[in-house]
Amino acid sequence: MPAHVAAFTDTYLPTVNGVTYTVRAWRERWADRGGRMEVVYPGSERHRAEDGEHPVRSLAFPFYDGFRFGAPTVPEPAREAEIVHAHTPFGVGLGGLRLARREDRPLVASYHTPTSEYAGYLVEGWLREGVARAGDAYERWFLGRADRVVAPSETAREELAARGIGPVSVVPNGVDVERFAPADAAEVDAFRARHDLPDGPLMGYTGRHGFEKQLSDLVDAAAGLDATVVFGGDGPARSRLKTQARARGVDARFLGFLDRAELATFYSVLDVFAFPSPIETQGLVALEAMACGTPVVGVESGALAETITEGETGYHFPPGDIAGFRDALSRAFDEREGLGGACLARREGVSVEHAVDRLADVYEAVR
Repeated sequence: MPAHVAAFTDTYLPTVNGVTYTVRAWRERWADRGGRMEVVYPGSERHRAEDGEHPVRSLAFPFYDGFRFGAPTVPEPAREAEIVHAHTPFGVGLGGLRLARREDRPLVASYHTPTSEYAGYLVEGWLREGVARAGDAYERWFLGRADRVVAPSETAREELAARGIGPVSVVPNGVDVERFAPADAAEVDAFRARHDLPDGPLMGYTGRHGFEKQLSDLVDAAAGLDATVVFGGDGPARSRLKTQARARGVDARFLGFLDRAELATFYSVLDVFAFPSPIETQGLVALEAMACGTPVVGVESGALAETITEGETGYHFPPGDIAGFRDALSRAFDEREGLGGACLARREGVSVEHAVDRLADVYEAVR
């Protein structure tokens, strides 16, 4: 019988990002296998809790719009869980740590994003390095309390091992390959018309518009290319990206947050998905794009160095090399058909079902 799990996360609905999708998908697939997974998350008036979802008191996070800081509370149904799974080291995640210690339950901790990378949202200038170091130390302390750490890629596992953190198991976040599949021509045409997208080559990105994502490199690389850049999602860097695009003469379209049901068509509309972020622990949106048959050009840093197979599912470029980024985009446009076919051939290997198989192995090992 699959274990009864309590998942504690500071990122959940209605917030839209990779962590939310991963927690939600794992919970659904765990239930399909006959298991039970409670989810404890920061409450919001914009999301009505379903059975097995337990909102806790929360406050708006002042440094990042759309995020909430949840209290380290342990709802009663979560106390019955056999395994505690913390998806964050802060707020709600501390509630998970408290539960694991108090009830002597095994603690699994997911490593989704390096804590130190977000120092820039809290302070600027010379204080930033100190805050980043403090965040790194705190993260090592929290992950050190876990019976098993889960990382979404081999690259992330190696980074954690180099910091003395372990044991670490690699469990990819996984892609819902039933949802993320190539859209048909009619859906693509309708999407273009609905969002007033021009004919001709399209490259784009969807996700959080955070400064740490280095999306300004995409705008710079697009300058001089005969293509339109399409941004889905939103975040604090959006206004600066708009200003930069106007200054560089880049045709950039900002669609805002897209409904989950539209994402597969968004990826299918693009000729190339561009991903300059150097800090990804896996890069779920890159895998979603590939599952839709869209090649990816990404920075050769972090997990994207592993996620993209050079010359097969896309191309890499060196960090900060705008000319190299532009050249990689041009090659991907020229080889769109062949790269897209290779992406489709790898769909099953990145499925969420495959990921939950690995997750089940982790739960069994600590049970």
